Amino acid sequence: MSAVVVRDLERTYASGTRAVRGISFSVERGEVFGLLGTNGAGKTSTVDVVTGLVRPSGGSVSVLGHDPVRERRQVRPRTGVVLQSGNLPGDLTVAESLQMWSGTLTRRRPIAEVVEVVALHHKLDAPVKSLSGGERRRLDLGVALLGRPEVLVLDEPTTGLDAQSRRSVWELVRDLVAGGTAVMLTTHHLEEAEELSDRLAIMHRGLVAAEGTVADVVAGHRSEIRWKADAGRPDVADLSPGDTVQHHGRYVVVRTNHLQRSLSRVLAWADDHTLALSELKATPASLETAFLELAGTHVTEEAA
Repeated sequence: MSAVVVRDLERTYASGTRAVRGISFSVERGEVFGLLGTNGAGKTSTVDVVTGLVRPSGGSVSVLGHDPVRERRQVRPRTGVVLQSGNLPGDLTVAESLQMWSGTLTRRRPIAEVVEVVALHHKLDAPVKSLSGGERRRLDLGVALLGRPEVLVLDEPTTGLDAQSRRSVWELVRDLVAGGTAVMLTTHHLEEAEELSDRLAIMHRGLVAAEGTVADVVAGHRSEIRWKADAGRPDVADLSPGDTVQHHGRYVVVRTNHLQRSLSRVLAWADDHTLALSELKATPASLETAFLELAGTHVTEEAA
C-alpha cells in the first residue's frame, strides 16, 4: 500500500478561489516525491490537506491507509511535518524545545540521537530566537524526526539556507529514505528537486502538468541555444527541421530537439555572415527548461 494516496483532490476557499482542481498522485515508502510549481500553483494547499490541517473540497487523501482529518489519531503519531515556518517559542532553549515536543509523542526517538542527526549539540542551551536561519531549520527537522515518522512532509525545508546547510539537509533526507520513510517535498529549488526526487509532479494553476521521474518529465522538452540579440537571428531554414527561433528580451533563443546539429548550424550561419554571437549558450533539456515550459513562463534575462 502506498504511504500517501491523493485522488481527484480539490481545494476551494471561501472566496471561491479553486486552489487545487482535481489532482492525483501517490508517494511510496522509501522514496522522495517532489511537488513543484510556481507561487499560487496549489502546492501549499495540497500540503495542508495531506497533513490534515484542512478538509478537501473534493476527492480524497489517504495517509498510511487513513483519512488525515477524520482519523487524525491514527495518522499524526506516524507522520512528521516541517512547514515553511516552525514557530517554536523563541524563549525556550533548543534542549527545552526538543524535550517539550518529545513529551507529546508515544513513539519517541532519543533526543540525543536527534541532536546528533541535525548537528545541534553545540546549541542545546541557546534560546531558539538566537539561532541562525539554518539552525532553526535544522531544529524544525529535529522536532519532526522525534516521532520516528513513516511519512515526512517537507514544505520548502531549505529556504534561506546556505549551500552547505542545504546539502546537510539533503543527506539527512537520503538517510531517512534509505530507512523506508516516505518523503513528500515541496521546493522552489529545481536543483534540490532534481537531486532528491525519485518521482515528482509539476503543478500549474491547481493542476498537475507533468508527473514521473525527472527523465520522464524532461523527455519531450527541447534544448535551447541563445545569444545576445544584437547579432541578429537566422531564418528557420538555416536550422534543423522542427526548430523554432524567437526573441526573448535581449536574447535570441532557438529551441530544438537536436542540440548538436542545431548548434553546428547556428555556428555555420554566424560564420557565413561574419557575426560574433555574444553570450552564446547551449543548454540541454533539463528539469528547469521543462518546468519553465510547463509553467507557461519564459526564460528571463536574469536566468540567462
